[in-house]
Amino acid sequence: MTTPSIAYVLARDCFKSPDNVRTHSDPSADAELKANIAASGFLLENLIGVRVSRGARKGQVEIYGGGRRLEATRANIDEGALHPDFMVPALIAKNARDAIEMSLAENFYQLPMNPADECCAFRMIIEREKKSTAEVAKRFGKTETFVLGRLRLANLADPVFAALRALEITIDVAKAYGSTADKERQARVFEQVQASYHRNNPNEIRRLLATGSFCGADPKAMLVGRDAYIAAGGRIEEDLFTDAGSEIWRDGEIVERLAQEALETAAQAIRAREGFAEVRVVPATMIPYSMTYQLPRAIEPEPGPLSPDAAERQVEIEAELATIEEAAQGADDYSPEQVERIEALHAELVAMMPKEAALTPAQKAGAIAFVMIDADGKPRLHDSFYALEDLSAEDDGLDDDDMTDEGGEDDAGGRDPGAWYEEGEADGAIAYSGRLRDELAMMKTELLALHVANDPQFALDLAIFIMVDKALGTGWTGMPSELSARAATARVHGYESDTAAARGWTQFEQGLERAWHDHDTIEARYDAFCALDDAARAAWLGWAVARTINAVPDGHSGSSFLTHLGAKLGIDAVRWWRPTARNFFDRLTKPMILGLFELIGGLALKSRYASSRKFDLAVSAEKLFAGDVIADADVKARALSWLPDEMRFGPDAGPPSDDALTGGFDDEGAREPEAAAQSGDDAASPAIPQAA
Repeated sequence: MTTPSIAYVLARDCFKSPDNVRTHSDPSADAELKANIAASGFLLENLIGVRVSRGARKGQVEIYGGGRRLEATRANIDEGALHPDFMVPALIAKNARDAIEMSLAENFYQLPMNPADECCAFRMIIEREKKSTAEVAKRFGKTETFVLGRLRLANLADPVFAALRALEITIDVAKAYGSTADKERQARVFEQVQASYHRNNPNEIRRLLATGSFCGADPKAMLVGRDAYIAAGGRIEEDLFTDAGSEIWRDGEIVERLAQEALETAAQAIRAREGFAEVRVVPATMIPYSMTYQLPRAIEPEPGPLSPDAAERQVEIEAELATIEEAAQGADDYSPEQVERIEALHAELVAMMPKEAALTPAQKAGAIAFVMIDADGKPRLHDSFYALEDLSAEDDGLDDDDMTDEGGEDDAGGRDPGAWYEEGEADGAIAYSGRLRDELAMMKTELLALHVANDPQFALDLAIFIMVDKALGTGWTGMPSELSARAATARVHGYESDTAAARGWTQFEQGLERAWHDHDTIEARYDAFCALDDAARAAWLGWAVARTINAVPDGHSGSSFLTHLGAKLGIDAVRWWRPTARNFFDRLTKPMILGLFELIGGLALKSRYASSRKFDLAVSAEKLFAGDVIADADVKARALSWLPDEMRFGPDAGPPSDDALTGGFDDEGAREPEAAAQSGDDAASPAIPQAA
């Protein structure tokens, strides 16, 4: 390679070669380079090119290395930031081959600057040249926040900065430590996480640094408000690397106190306005289960009262309907005009009913309400309300061993070893403070939780046991877990079903292995439960999950998911449920039943039963839709396959066999042997999980 020479040439006489080795760039980096050239007034590195010896561009320099620098320079000239005759240094190679080789070497052996050196360099420029952060930012095409951030990193605690220099932590991890200016706290957290899985997790490091404090976007902080917090003496440490929502409010106790006061003020106003018996404050975005599980029951809102005009009209409609019914009984049938009038009156009744339910004043007077914080930092009344009832000491969630008097003595007058004495207060033993006991409990639970999470089979057995033991009642107050499988609330009070599915559920429950639950202590019950075989434990899991499913009317929120689950399980409701007088037809008007007859068998079938009384018609409908009447084959098939849309889990599967209509159960509700044998093999038969 011939030794090249450096020459200064006009930037306007240079052009970027199509053979330039760098073909990709970064718009942000290009903008910074352009700003740096404009601020400094010169290029820090020369270009690499070859003079053109012939053609239209004879005498110009074709640039093979430094295309980004050339384009940034010419953009500054176009914008007036540099003189039109601005000169650039160029290393002139003998030929294109040499120029390409030099350009490749320039880019290939380029070493990125160590991030620690970068931070120190910014600090050095500011200290030695007495430059402001704004001036340095402009000079390097960066934002002032970026420069301030690098200065913060240059002042990290010594072990953290040393780790950054040694590339043991990334710049993002260093930024996490830089979220606080407290070097002692930085060093303490750095030492704490070195042996942990989270040593390179910026979010976890920020969380540990912020323990005992709040970020500006926390709902409690938003509830309190920045001005009120500062006025109360609170300190704020802004995070240079994120937006204002991530600034750290260091004095967490001030936030807690002001949030409690704000919620108590809101609770007093709500109680005075709404008339609740009690309004409890929960300074959180969720109501802890521990605050409600002992309360006797939730109060269901009642539909609002009808207006005086609507109530008067309701009486008139009911009277008119009674008159029509009496007239129809005398004539043994409804006239078309009467049918039309009945439907219009029913539609009018439905339209006038209150659309929204709310607690009545009497309900509020005996209710406990909760005020919490919503996600936007506003006080919010929780949706659930509970009946007010004085709870005795036996029901306060404490074990008998914890029920000591204020002096920490047991019934015999001696020290209770479980009492929370301050350190040095117990006789002849080391006693810990309540705060330390709480922290030890948290650390012990963390250790247990980690091992449970890493043993899925153990976790599954534990989850089933906790849910089932709570559901059966004996382990409710002593169980140290929030997991539960509470039975869904019945949508219809006092409802009793006699369907095949209800009988199957009863049989399933009776087949569950319950001997393990006879033990007195949680520990003994747990060990006995784990000793069950896999099938027995799996049956309890199915029981615990299934009982939590809520009944949701078709069209309401959640109903589509229930339908999806049934379709995914392949449930053919036709084979399990048939409309009967008791469960369906007695709830319909005579015109509605006749309309179903017309749907199944046309006007001829409807006319055949048109003169029947309502009671007889419901019985006839039950027989028709069960396939127990003499009818054409296609009529019988349509009747056997018909269901209300609200009962279906998927498309019509066609008429079932006669045996399948009972769901595989005999008259006593017991599983028929043939059906039980086929439940796992015959895809057309409904499969019932069998307890071991």
